[in-house]
Amino acid sequence: MKKNRNSEKLFNEALNFIPGGVNSPVRSFKAVSGNPRYIKKAYGAYIEDEDNNKYIDYISSFGPLILGHANIEIKNAAKNALEYGTTYGACHKGEIKIASIISKLMPSMEMVRLTNSGTEATMSAIRLARGFTNKDKIIKFEGCYHGHADHLLVSAGSGLSTFGEPSSPGVPKDFTKHTLVAEYNNIKSVEKIFNRYKNKIAAIIIEPVPANMGLIYPKKDFLNKIKKICNENNCLLIFDEVITGFRLCLGGAESFYGIKPDLSCIGKIIGGGFPVGAFGGRKDIMEKMSPSGDIYQAGTLSGNPIAVAAGIKTLELLIEKSSELYLNLNNRAKKLKTLINDKHRNNIHINQLGSMITIFFTDKEPLNFNDVNNCNLGNHSKFFQTILDQGIMFPPSQYETIFISDSHTDEDIERTAEICIKALNKIIL
Repeated sequence: MKKNRNSEKLFNEALNFIPGGVNSPVRSFKAVSGNPRYIKKAYGAYIEDEDNNKYIDYISSFGPLILGHANIEIKNAAKNALEYGTTYGACHKGEIKIASIISKLMPSMEMVRLTNSGTEATMSAIRLARGFTNKDKIIKFEGCYHGHADHLLVSAGSGLSTFGEPSSPGVPKDFTKHTLVAEYNNIKSVEKIFNRYKNKIAAIIIEPVPANMGLIYPKKDFLNKIKKICNENNCLLIFDEVITGFRLCLGGAESFYGIKPDLSCIGKIIGGGFPVGAFGGRKDIMEKMSPSGDIYQAGTLSGNPIAVAAGIKTLELLIEKSSELYLNLNNRAKKLKTLINDKHRNNIHINQLGSMITIFFTDKEPLNFNDVNNCNLGNHSKFFQTILDQGIMFPPSQYETIFISDSHTDEDIERTAEICIKALNKIIL
């Protein structure tokens, strides 16, 4: 058993100064009946905690680190930018460069506005959609997480689901009365909402591939049907690609599925490990943003030169490596799935798409949030703790997604599969 005395001590100290001891709820390990590990170092596919325990890391900071921890070229890009200052509160040429790269790789984003987080991106995109259409209501999907803005904390996945909270105290009903909730993979639930609120819906916001209720596959033609409904009802389609952008493939879900949304939200990977977000879309919509239009959005640190430099280098490396990178990532993720499935097919179901994986503790494929809620969360918790003790760091929630990075080797995958199989042998009879 790994020692975690120092992590326990630090957590107890943190409880005195930080609510719950953490700065983001999922990090607390509450969903897996434990206390968090305190990390002091990360490199490649590995992290080390304050007790000198080493782990093969599959959290990847919840998605940004597609090239692994502490990539030397990204670090050097950030260090070089730091030589010229930390932040300007003014325009700089890096903003233009990263926006042009994003627009080229994700053509639906004809114009791009940088933010500081994915939450800021989704919040701003929805404000823009409402202002552009002069309509108030939006549709989101149960279990899809679009950040912690008040009007989006309705049937959200990820952290809220981790603690069994359908919403959050402190969010007035007036803030959410215009947020309508449909069931993912159920097109009839969407049609029903449009029939009831015809000509009142500004936008549909959707994770094209949900990764905040675990990884869920969209049914065949589901996304195409959503796009068709939007077109027929003068409603904007917003893709939340904060996770899938530049991870599912170089062009994100819009390229992978061949669907062009009106607006998109991205983040994580485009910061190379630094705080960042962005939203963008059709030029005629984006030009409604202040100062060219009258829909307001701003940010003191938006376009931060350090984050932008790291993001540019990340995207350049992805472009340079793309012919092999995404194939290799998919193959490694598929290998992990196959090795585990060869030994265990009962009482678990593994979804894998590109470099993303979730092991669901259920005997059937989850198609929506309700299916995920019916997974055996107790078995997931036991599984997490068992493999953690053997040096494997998976996300500490059934509602999160495992991320493979370019730094994971075949040996890492084989070692991980071996430990997972042994853990499942103990847990699933």
